[in-house]
Amino acid sequence: MALNIVLLVLASAALHPVWNLLVKKNPDPQLGFLFLTAVIALSALVHGLIAGADFTAVFSVLPFVGLSVCGQLLYGICLTATLKRGDLSAYYPIIRASPVFVVIVGVLLLGQTYSPILLLGIALAVAGAFLLLYRRGTRFLEDPRTLVLAVLAMSGTGIYSLSDARLMESIAPQVLVFVVDGLVFPIHAILWFRRRARGLVPAVKAGDFSLTYLLLPGIICYASYYLILLAYQFGGDVAAVTSIRQASIPISVALGGLFLREGAMLRRFFAAGLLALGIIVIALYG
Repeated sequence: MALNIVLLVLASAALHPVWNLLVKKNPDPQLGFLFLTAVIALSALVHGLIAGADFTAVFSVLPFVGLSVCGQLLYGICLTATLKRGDLSAYYPIIRASPVFVVIVGVLLLGQTYSPILLLGIALAVAGAFLLLYRRGTRFLEDPRTLVLAVLAMSGTGIYSLSDARLMESIAPQVLVFVVDGLVFPIHAILWFRRRARGLVPAVKAGDFSLTYLLLPGIICYASYYLILLAYQFGGDVAAVTSIRQASIPISVALGGLFLREGAMLRRFFAAGLLALGIIVIALYG
């Protein structure tokens, strides 16, 4: 894989934990996620207008846009449901295993082939990510519904990743982000207002909110997403890109160890080394 593509994906991976942390710190994370989607769409619109992107080109690829929207909705809804039912540290490794989904779909449905060394690199990256987040004693089959939700969330990531890579052959990244997030936003808004009407949204004082938690996550997330789309536009393979993107996980773990004093650091360092080895293999042979 070309060095510029690897650097784009790693830069994106470094930004991902930052906006994620800001959203989690929001007094109302659901409202924070709603603002996240709106700010992403607005950022893409402004960026596209400045860059002179052709927004009308989206009409020629509407089926793939719809597929990307469906993938993002599937991911968002199932992720939320998984977190309500289960422990993030237990099920997040499954949710982040989208490279497995991408490889399976590529081989079975898209006629793609992967070299054994590239498959090894993907396997190492996924295994390292899993070990970083897996908590000893977890028994997934004790709660099959939550396990299914986690797998569906993982599939949603794989779906929109495959669709995004295809869309980058026809439209500008800014156009894709604006259209997809512009369509996803009203759906999230409806879900949030329904939760508020049913009394499921916690009461939060107006003074508890700040522009940092409402606006900054969306700007950072847009930058991260834009870098991934550039990687696809430059010819990055979806399976390889999604595997290298797993580099965001050790960054999240490092932040957790720094701010939350999480333990088991020896196992975490081993897992991070395994993931890094997978990334190196993908970068060299992908």
